[in-house]
Amino acid sequence: MQKALLKATRFLTKALFVVITSYYFYQSYTSYKQQAWLREHGYLKVIRIIDGDTIVLETGQRVRYIGINTPELSDKRPQVKQLAYEAKQFNSQLVYKKLVRLEKDVSETDKYGRLLRYVYLPDGTFVNLKLVEEGYAFATPYPPDVKYQKLFKTAETQARIHKKGIWGID
Repeated sequence: MQKALLKATRFLTKALFVVITSYYFYQSYTSYKQQAWLREHGYLKVIRIIDGDTIVLETGQRVRYIGINTPELSDKRPQVKQLAYEAKQFNSQLVYKKLVRLEKDVSETDKYGRLLRYVYLPDGTFVNLKLVEEGYAFATPYPPDVKYQKLFKTAETQARIHKKGIWGID
């Protein structure tokens, strides 16, 4: 009886190992296929967060989010500097080491050579908008790149009403 029980336990352990290993490889393969599909469709990996509205891609290109502005890390006022840090952290949570899709408006680059883009995650999250909705960014038009400015302004108004982020300071 004990021999049979020992054999059954060994068999179940091996079977469980095979199931778990198979599942792991299936997940890895699926993830690999998804990553490949995303890359084929223009998604690029974010490798660095400069601040709340600027990122660096795996290509080395800097991208400045269009239509928004976050507080500056270099600001001397402690409260503003803290908000700038929070905006950078939120931006990092959204996009760091993730694949993003870029959308151009009218302008290619700004005076600093950064790409000017709207940024999206694979799940459809509109990063520029999310930063405004959560109160980490102001809706700031930079003509001629104003395609989503009404959307950003509406989100800013809602963030202000609900005292989110920068709008929660007294």
